[in-house]
Amino acid sequence: MKLGKSVLTLVSLMMLLWLTACGGNEASSGSEGSGEKKTIGVSISNLDEFLTYMQDAMKEEAENHQDFEFIYSDAQNDSARQMDQIENFITRNVDAIVINPVDTTAAVDIINMVNNAGIPIIVANRTFDGVEEATAYVGSESIQSGILQMEQVAELLGGEGNIAIMEGELGHEAQIKRTEGNVQIIDEHPGLEIVNQNTAKFDRSEGMRLMENWLNSGTQIDAIVANNDEMALGAILALEAAGKLDEVIVAGIDATPAALDAMKAGQLDVTVFQDAKGQGANSIIQAVKAANGEDVEDVLVPYQLVTPDKVEEYVAMYE
Repeated sequence: MKLGKSVLTLVSLMMLLWLTACGGNEASSGSEGSGEKKTIGVSISNLDEFLTYMQDAMKEEAENHQDFEFIYSDAQNDSARQMDQIENFITRNVDAIVINPVDTTAAVDIINMVNNAGIPIIVANRTFDGVEEATAYVGSESIQSGILQMEQVAELLGGEGNIAIMEGELGHEAQIKRTEGNVQIIDEHPGLEIVNQNTAKFDRSEGMRLMENWLNSGTQIDAIVANNDEMALGAILALEAAGKLDEVIVAGIDATPAALDAMKAGQLDVTVFQDAKGQGANSIIQAVKAANGEDVEDVLVPYQLVTPDKVEEYVAMYE
């Protein structure tokens, strides 16, 4: 009898402990749930110099939103990798997504997929047909940069000369629209002629190789007009090596610190400031609003022409 009573008491004690543990776990879970942070997933196409500054600006702005967790991913210029990142964000049920698309064609499918999941999506930096289906777009109008860039080159050439256009990754919105802006201004000047036009994939080393090929062809070139600063800097390296930099006007777009240094050194003649900080910060601001169920809006950040007489003003923006 004594043994049976002891067993009964032990079982009762174990049941009591189990119920207490369950109750404790439930309370803990409720406490964690009430304090959980909302999450925003960010996928950047690749971390070149400009996009690194844009992501840095995102992280700086994110510090103002301590009730949010931010997940940053680098797609490394791989569209399939970016699709995987977005699918992972959807699986994690993030509260909003910011995407700087690798491929603007694939981006349409990504937007549809995210919309179907009921998650707000902010497109940063690169626009495209179909971007209006996103929750908001934050960036600049690429054609404007190509127009500003080429207008200054035309002025420096006095409206006459042979132009070589270095294009970015073919099919990218920036490559298409910046080049379109260049051509629009060239068509307005009968004395300007495009003698070379090819892609250097937004890359400095590719820009150097392409410039070397153009120099070896023997074609007279009076100005290099590149879709971004990285390619322009590559062209400068090749022109310097050939001893021809003083004979050719070189123009880029983005006004990155490296480009501004080249301008201060008298190597780069023209660039166009694209506000990485403005684009990055506003992308996060709109994503936070969307995650909180607030109204959001497109944010267009204007381009600004940068010439040697104004270079110090733009250098200061990075300090």
